[in-house]
Amino acid sequence: MNANDEFQAQVQSNIEAAGQDQGLKQRSLDWMLEAGGKYRYSYNFSWLGRPIIQYPQDIVAMQELVWAVQPELIIETGIAHGGSLILFASLLELNAACGGPSDARVLGIDIDIRQHNREAIEAHPMSRRIDMIQGSSIAPDVLEQVRQLAKGKRVLVSLDSNHTHDHVLAELQAYAPLVSPGSYCVVFDTVVEDTPDDLQAGRPWGKGNSPKSAVREYLTSHPEFQVDVRMDNKLLISVAPEGYLKRI
Repeated sequence: MNANDEFQAQVQSNIEAAGQDQGLKQRSLDWMLEAGGKYRYSYNFSWLGRPIIQYPQDIVAMQELVWAVQPELIIETGIAHGGSLILFASLLELNAACGGPSDARVLGIDIDIRQHNREAIEAHPMSRRIDMIQGSSIAPDVLEQVRQLAKGKRVLVSLDSNHTHDHVLAELQAYAPLVSPGSYCVVFDTVVEDTPDDLQAGRPWGKGNSPKSAVREYLTSHPEFQVDVRMDNKLLISVAPEGYLKRI
């Protein structure tokens, strides 16, 4: 075994061991709930100048996936301030600089793209790789546009809009089939299922009505997707536990 293989074997051993440490996993969740509940932790970061509303760990995870998959199209539902669109566009730019697809694009979909956010996204240097559609992510006319744009492309999907069970399940049914074999459909905020009800006060989602409950239902009839448990065990701190779905 050469030095690189030895290093990767040690990394795999580290990840497997961390995944078996239930105490560590519980402490990681406890830390997330305190940091997220008291200080809105995920709101406090940006990517190339735009608020991203993601945990740094998940940002790094998406970088790994975008490099591994080399997608020609990344579809994201939920735009907010546009930080994730800028992240994906910049990663595709890096892929292209390293010999990846030169014309890869990001498609963002949101029911309400606020004008100040749209203007900031369109003014950003990475906007040259970004397209946006305003409308419900599960509306038939929107889905038809998305299917046409995805046709014949290597696709990675990120679902991060309305977090209710029914909406996420409908998104999975609509968008997961677009994911290329070997690529991912990443469902964000599955951690809602593990969050105390008082932290979800005033929200239409919660325990039993969450992205994770939708993922679990979807997977019962779609064996072509599997939870990437290795990603969960590696990250430990993530808003998407059981949400990194790999298409086999």
